[in-house]
Amino acid sequence: MTSREKVRRALRYEAGPVPVDFGSTGLTGLHVSCVAALRAHYGLPQHPVKVCEPFQMLGEIEDDLARVLGSDCVGANGRGTMFGFPAEGWHEWRAPWGQVVRVPAGFRPREEASGDVYLFPEGDATVAPSGHMPAGGYFFDAIVRQEPIDEDKLNPVDNCEEFTLMGEADIAHWRTEFARVKGETRAVVSGIGGTGFGDIALVPAAFLKHPKGIRDVTEWYVSLLERRDYVHQVFSYQCDVALKNLATFAALAGDSIDVLFICGTDFGTQTSQFCSGATFDDLYAPYYRRVNEWVHRHTEWKTFKHTCGAIRPLIDRFIDVGFDILNPVQCSAAEMDPVRLKADFGERVVFWGGGVDTQHTLPFGSPAEVRAQVTERLRAFSPRGGFVFNTIHNIQARTPVENIVAMVDAVHAFNGTPA
Repeated sequence: MTSREKVRRALRYEAGPVPVDFGSTGLTGLHVSCVAALRAHYGLPQHPVKVCEPFQMLGEIEDDLARVLGSDCVGANGRGTMFGFPAEGWHEWRAPWGQVVRVPAGFRPREEASGDVYLFPEGDATVAPSGHMPAGGYFFDAIVRQEPIDEDKLNPVDNCEEFTLMGEADIAHWRTEFARVKGETRAVVSGIGGTGFGDIALVPAAFLKHPKGIRDVTEWYVSLLERRDYVHQVFSYQCDVALKNLATFAALAGDSIDVLFICGTDFGTQTSQFCSGATFDDLYAPYYRRVNEWVHRHTEWKTFKHTCGAIRPLIDRFIDVGFDILNPVQCSAAEMDPVRLKADFGERVVFWGGGVDTQHTLPFGSPAEVRAQVTERLRAFSPRGGFVFNTIHNIQARTPVENIVAMVDAVHAFNGTPA
């Protein structure tokens, strides 16, 4: 059985070996320092690791490491990055923690004596920085560059400047990317961007030199209540563009991919939800339904929804609007017990993640505690398929390599595959 077949069986809710994903998306990967540590642990060739996602400083998981980890998925990735420069033209950079990594040409940071590091939209240091890695940090935070708001002059079009039709450079990139994954024996996960309505990570628009509209995180959340017509107009415009881009993308991709990443919008906190069910029904559901219905009508792809937090009260709604996959399954949040989640939703949505707690157990537990929790989660989620193993969100810097290895070994042992 190939990795692709293993994933497809899980997506069809068929029992079998549990498929694994490490690195197919920007939400299922590892910090670049962890990738380097794993390469060293497993005796793989040593060289500077590519930072495939500079916002979170995620490292590329090359094929040799993917084989060791038993990863059954691979990403077909877009051309751009969170800072608006393309992921190409690689050069070396020494990160503040001392690791030499490979970064894209547009990654031209301003490094200050304090240890703070700043990145610029499109790599243009003549404008204000849009990303900040604080001294002692390991990834970037978006810098809010909100212009003063004049309620009488607010124009929803200003919040739509990033939603554009796919251009020739993007089309050429996708042709190359789909040629790269042609014949892959692993499941292929991809996404076009522009389909995550209200994704708060994108609201500050770290990729734009001079973002207009509502770009402050707090102000955006206020707008969900106080400026709902404005938000509807933004989402409606965004959805129209996304559907046109999906048509172009689908014609290029064909059957090259298995899973389409739709949405990274978070709807949960550690203890509750960011919005009520009624707000989701009014503000988000119509647009997610249109996107999911288009995908299911025109392709065989499964659609992937990411949201952290205590989102159990919203899971029925995610299923109702057409999402096939839920990630990262934050079992440490309120009412997110894995056994209950599987019992209540396990035949209607695929759980992609939840394999180990990345807030506590994986970074701070012992290898034995990691193995125990991983085995417990596998037993909870794996019956009758519908589960792809991944951690709860990305593996963060300073996670002990022996704990990551213990996690990998536990999955191998559960599946009865060689470690």
